[in-house]
Amino acid sequence: MLNLLQDMKNLNAIGLDEAKSKKLAVLLNELLANYSIFYQNTRGYHWNIKGEKFFELHLKFEELYNDLLLKIDEVAERILTLGYTPNHNYSDYSKVASIKESKQVSDGLKAVSDVLDSFKVIIGIQRNLLLLSADAGDEGTNALMSDYIRAQEKLVWMYSSFLNKK
Repeated sequence: MLNLLQDMKNLNAIGLDEAKSKKLAVLLNELLANYSIFYQNTRGYHWNIKGEKFFELHLKFEELYNDLLLKIDEVAERILTLGYTPNHNYSDYSKVASIKESKQVSDGLKAVSDVLDSFKVIIGIQRNLLLLSADAGDEGTNALMSDYIRAQEKLVWMYSSFLNKK
């Protein structure tokens, strides 16, 4: 009984190990930073795209940034659920994120290439979160990352097809 009580002291409000939850929150904040910069970059692509594929890409970038906005909120709420605080400043994001801010991008092919590079970063972080969340028994984070990866792998295929890449 004493061991059970001692074990309970190391658990957060949703029954996960506190130390493992902290590691998850740190990596989720890194994901949040990357999502936030990816989101703002995509807004810029949407606003500034020019050329032959304007109508097609303008719409696709709007779909993408709307989806990214939802994910930003879900990731922030997951951090809160784990008992931690989501970062919210772009100055903090720029220190942590692997995705860098794009300068004005009006070339559609360059913008799509940047989107693919961003997905590579995002999916990599999410795969790491899958491993950590499985180890922590955190089904909530695990399911979220699994859902994101499945959908984003399809987007990578579609954007790659647009560029005629394998």
